[in-house]
Amino acid sequence: MRVCISDDTAARSVGADAVAHAFADLADVEVVRTGSRGLLWLEPLVEVETPEGRIAYGPVRPSDVEDLLRAGALHGGAHALRIGDIAAHPWFAAQDRLTFARVGIVDPRSLDDFVAHGGFDGLRRALTLAPSAIVEEVVASGLRGRGGAGFPAGIKWRTVAATESDRRYVVCNADEGDSGTFADRMLIEGDPFTLIEGMVIAGLAVGAEHGIVYLRSEYPAAIERLEAAIATAHLNGWLGDDIAGSGHAFDLEVRVGAGAYVCGEETAMLESIEGRRGMVRAKPPIPAMRGLYGRPTVVNNVLTLASVPAILRDGGSAYAARGVERSRGTQVFQLGGNIARGGVLELPFGVTVRQLVEDFGGGTRSGRPIGAVQVGGPLGSYLGPDELDVATDYEALLAAGGMLGHGGIVVFDDTVDLLAQARFAMEFCAIESCGKCTPCRIGSTRGVETIDRIIAGEREDANRELLDDLLVTMTDGSLCALGGLTPLPVRSALRLAATGR
Repeated sequence: MRVCISDDTAARSVGADAVAHAFADLADVEVVRTGSRGLLWLEPLVEVETPEGRIAYGPVRPSDVEDLLRAGALHGGAHALRIGDIAAHPWFAAQDRLTFARVGIVDPRSLDDFVAHGGFDGLRRALTLAPSAIVEEVVASGLRGRGGAGFPAGIKWRTVAATESDRRYVVCNADEGDSGTFADRMLIEGDPFTLIEGMVIAGLAVGAEHGIVYLRSEYPAAIERLEAAIATAHLNGWLGDDIAGSGHAFDLEVRVGAGAYVCGEETAMLESIEGRRGMVRAKPPIPAMRGLYGRPTVVNNVLTLASVPAILRDGGSAYAARGVERSRGTQVFQLGGNIARGGVLELPFGVTVRQLVEDFGGGTRSGRPIGAVQVGGPLGSYLGPDELDVATDYEALLAAGGMLGHGGIVVFDDTVDLLAQARFAMEFCAIESCGKCTPCRIGSTRGVETIDRIIAGEREDANRELLDDLLVTMTDGSLCALGGLTPLPVRSALRLAATGR
């Protein structure tokens, strides 16, 4: 008898550990700690393996466990907390899970469980292909960087492979610092071997034998889980000098960041890995040609690399069959803020923001009307309640004056103070700026001061004009996206505040 309970940080924060201990103490069962299914409003979620499938109950408190056992929950018995087969739940069944296919299903500590659910199938196929053929599968898939920039991953890999060098690297950017984003953490905590598999495939494709995962210090559970998975993969021949007996070598290590948001920018991250202060490098040269230690380097984020195993397993064309226009495949969306049903879901590109917030998210948790939705993290634009029918693909959001970013969606009800949100965006830039370029370092500080004068009603028209000039300078003159994109949330929040939407 197996009872599956999430060991994800979000689930643990609402008592999953105590629920697991209660089941272990009160029943003769094997308690398996999995990742989270992503329905965070139902955590702690308990799934019982029965002949009819995995029957879910939630949210379960420790004090509920005795009552569940009396009701026959170990056999799928009726109870007020009974949800049924979670895979059939409307919120879950409507998804198309590729990257997150195993999260919440497998024991993330078990290599056998990973392999039993299709793990390493993509890598096995990659080992039968020439490096250039691996690259072309990724090109054919249309996979674009899921970290926010949306650059075609296969084109980046082509560049790294074609650049002459005695050594190449694969670097995974797991410095997930955007507000309202947590998919990288959830994947690493719930299915770390998928990330390892994707990075090994990338190494085979470009001729790299060493990879680094730059993982933020605020994720201690993810650090522990990934390091344990790397050690297990080494012991079982999936990392090291002879991957699966193929003669190919690839090693992997974790580097822990120190909490600087700017190190989510690829060149600042490389500076940090090399032991220097995280400051943005001027480009060119691009990291694909001269990256870590001056060598050609693949820099992709967690969700990009974790998408690769499915692409190699099923073929690039199968992945490209999902999505719309130039946004192919699936996107992992994260719903947060003032929302009734927050969590993680994976869908093909093209679903609208309104569908995500209202159909999946259930509207605001407060029950009040939606006031604004920020898409794409702290550098993303605010959309008003009548602007939510925009499709979630790279070009559609760009045309609407926004960006997809890392897929984070934060909801506010109609009590939101949008002037305060504009100030927050500018202050965030001022605090997190690496200080290398003047438009970001000085512009953000002056921006906070100017917004304060607007809020105070001081020479409002003149200060709005001054702020607009400042935002143009930040957009055109900043070295990286922190200064260059901060005008998006500032402008959109001020616009919505002015129109009363």
